[in-house]
Amino acid sequence: QVLLVESGGGLVQTGGSLTLSCAASASGFSINAMGWYRQVPGKQRDLVAEIRTGGSTNYADAVKGRFTISRDDAKNTVYLQINSLKPEDTAVYYCHAEAMDSRKLTFAFWGQGTQVTVSS
Repeated sequence: QVLLVESGGGLVQTGGSLTLSCAASASGFSINAMGWYRQVPGKQRDLVAEIRTGGSTNYADAVKGRFTISRDDAKNTVYLQINSLKPEDTAVYYCHAEAMDSRKLTFAFWGQGTQVTVSS
């Protein structure tokens, strides 16, 4: 099992900044990648950013240059630094982990979500 605990969401004004954190605890799994998705009501959950073992990163076009994903392997924690927030960034942000078990099977795990609201 992989447990993901998020923190750091909240209400921010346009142009402000936030840092989201996601702490992972894994039992019987090795984590290959961690990332953040976001979802607004009535829409699908979309990738925001991900970081893989080894440090390679991937960002959605809408957030490139404003969002930065990083990880602290010693703490098994991934961070999302969000700058220059826009009202359209308002969403529930979900932490995601791609993890592999002893059979080399890959699974997806999700956090509970944290609300980010950007006021105009």
